[in-house]
Amino acid sequence: MGLLVQKFGGSSLATPERVLRAAGRAVARFDAGDQVVVVCSAQGDWTDRLIGLAEEIHAQPSARELDMLKAVGEQMSIALMAIAIHKLGYEAISLTGPQAGIRTDSFHGKAKIRTIDTGRLRRELDGGQIVIVAGFQGVDSEDNITTIGRGGSDPTAVALAAALGAERCDIFTDVDGVYTADPRIVPDARWIRRMDYDELLELASLGARVMQSRAVELAKRFNVPFRVRSSFNESEGTLVTDLAGEIEYVDVRAAALDADQAKITIRHVPDRPGTAATIFSEIARATVNVDMIVQNVSEQGRTDVSFTVGKADLSRALSVAEELAGRLGAANVESDENVAKLSVIGIGMRSHSGVAERMFRALAAEKINIQMISTSEIKISCVIEAAGAEQALLAVHRAFELDKDESERS
Repeated sequence: MGLLVQKFGGSSLATPERVLRAAGRAVARFDAGDQVVVVCSAQGDWTDRLIGLAEEIHAQPSARELDMLKAVGEQMSIALMAIAIHKLGYEAISLTGPQAGIRTDSFHGKAKIRTIDTGRLRRELDGGQIVIVAGFQGVDSEDNITTIGRGGSDPTAVALAAALGAERCDIFTDVDGVYTADPRIVPDARWIRRMDYDELLELASLGARVMQSRAVELAKRFNVPFRVRSSFNESEGTLVTDLAGEIEYVDVRAAALDADQAKITIRHVPDRPGTAATIFSEIARATVNVDMIVQNVSEQGRTDVSFTVGKADLSRALSVAEELAGRLGAANVESDENVAKLSVIGIGMRSHSGVAERMFRALAAEKINIQMISTSEIKISCVIEAAGAEQALLAVHRAFELDKDESERS
């Protein structure tokens, strides 16, 4: 008898019929002899609706009370899932995050899981129950309900799989797996059968909305293999595991586009030791995640510093940057929301040269200007104008022949 964790996203639970279908998947694994833990997201757009209700009352609701409210969506889902499994003739029990022993820090809205007490989970599993856990939520040291951020049911599922020593974690969603690019933009994008943790981690952090990046980080850290698969068909999906030492890949395996980007530039910053540290420590203190950073060559003791943030963090980052500009004696602060980040990813890039040249040539052929560049061992990212972003993604996908099987690429 093995142990399997199944996570169902909001689209997989959006209607009573879909809840019953998901329940059938859990029951099938139980019948096959597995112990089963099911993690549920809120149905459909319930989280957005709850946030909207709060904002109708107060434009800036308390973060603690907003977490109390948002947690309701997942609690609805787990109760409905338990009821569906009961209808199918099986024993099931629904547990909130706190009831399942999920302890977090106290950062409301973006809490991180600290520990999981698996005592009750194991008792219920050993008692023959299919255990259903609310994703996205936990409890802090003061017993306050916390939520884990957008897509938080993914890290919940992976963390539970790690804590329970599960054989695998299945992430059920509305796509057949991971693709070489977003198939809504690139019609000839191909399904990827197997991926390395690092590749999906880069994709998740670069705009691919297949899975939350924190979940992939957890899976890699605790070596939890998982599948990203469709809840609407029997496709095996994409297996994500440690493949780094197993196969010599072609250079690029996927391309991603992130339109949720904004660029800030602080002009004519005094170029002296410690200035960059001051800027980015203040930005970090405002809980803003900075992505790409470029500092121009100094001229007459001054330089321009540009960096990108998520659009949701732009107003907060701008406020900090403007205060810093005045304090440091910089000229002014500019911002641009009409940008996007285009990236190519592949662990084979570690042993293949010429990837950057090929990418830049493809963009040049489409007359697309590159504003910023960032690289790592397995990734190259460019900030470009949002207006030509989808055209750029198509061009890069074509240039690396991602529409072909890996064995057929030149």
